[in-house]
Amino acid sequence: MQTFFTSDFFRGNRQRLRAEVGTDAPIVFAANGLLQRGADSNYSFCQDANFWYLTGIAEPDLYLVIDGAEEYLIVPPRDDSRTAFDGIVDFSDLTKKSGISQVVNTGTGWRKLKDRIKETNKVATVAAPPAYIERYGLYANPARQTLHLKLAEISPKLEIKDIGRDIVYLRMIKQPKELAAIQAAIDITLKTIKDVTKKPKLAKYSQEYQIEADIFAGFRSQGASGHAFEPIVAGGKRACTLHYVANNAALSEGELIVIDVGAEVEHYAADITRTVAKGEVSPRAQQVHAAVIDVQKYAYSLLMPGVLLRDYEKKIENYMGKKLIELGLIKDIEQDNVRDFYPHSTSHFLGLNVHDVGDYDRPLEPGMVLTVEPGIYVPAEAIGVRIEDDVLITETGIKILSKKSQPELL
Repeated sequence: MQTFFTSDFFRGNRQRLRAEVGTDAPIVFAANGLLQRGADSNYSFCQDANFWYLTGIAEPDLYLVIDGAEEYLIVPPRDDSRTAFDGIVDFSDLTKKSGISQVVNTGTGWRKLKDRIKETNKVATVAAPPAYIERYGLYANPARQTLHLKLAEISPKLEIKDIGRDIVYLRMIKQPKELAAIQAAIDITLKTIKDVTKKPKLAKYSQEYQIEADIFAGFRSQGASGHAFEPIVAGGKRACTLHYVANNAALSEGELIVIDVGAEVEHYAADITRTVAKGEVSPRAQQVHAAVIDVQKYAYSLLMPGVLLRDYEKKIENYMGKKLIELGLIKDIEQDNVRDFYPHSTSHFLGLNVHDVGDYDRPLEPGMVLTVEPGIYVPAEAIGVRIEDDVLITETGIKILSKKSQPELL
């Protein structure tokens, strides 16, 4: 698989961040740590997106320090047992990937950082999320919280500047190499979906997990690292649960199947959804599918530089309401009525995370990548339809990055 990123990319990102932040204080970022799965085993490691964006390093527990023109990585020690199981951390490899020549151990690195912080009495980093993020029902990786605690120990009056918004603005605008990686992930995703949804092949699947297994095999065989997020393969009424990831139910003839998946290529995500038919489906299901495609085309027509996503979403909500009236699902376009059948937004940012960082109050600019994913969900009729494509904001409108796929009902 082609490598899109060299140390020049990460070096350039650090330079851009320094210019954006404009501070004489040290800037510090924490890599994610390993998370326990059970006993002495861990979940597959996923690097903090900001840390990877600035270093290209996928090792846990490191710290990046940017202090004016000086940069260094702080690397924790590994005992013989951990080295035997996980391997050594090769300092020269860290330098090759990141372009950071100064790689130091924990004792040296933290003494150096403490001395500088005592001079400036301030430091810049990204705010730590709460330990439990109630809105999403998940526990946060504790690495940022650990960094903040370590910084607070240096000085009780330390001024900590949150630079989260600065790096969000950098990551929102995708560079050519990032776009190439995203496009590669999209192409792999589309090719795989096309393969598994060919009618003769689709007819042979009897379980959702069989489709999921073939999608993973398709991703890996084409060079992707795997799924960018938990795959969704949902038949019939199960498609009305937006993040249905069990993928373990039997498939029935005459039902729609929502396939919401994305390959990951060099940490960058695709996010594509297709709703396909297993056998012959009802005219009603076809009507709902056609309505979703119509809403997606309307969404495309709205996207361009200068658009505020909150205004865009309101227009789509109104247009979706008209479609729902045509389908006989609602009688008037009230928000609650529309949201009964369309409970999510149309677009989110896409990049290093499938739901990538972005400022939804900032007008769209060329270089931003978003999804466009309307859907209609009718549990009472066991019909769920979602169509999702990925687009790039250009100087004049959009480029549909997933345009090689045909979203018509198969």
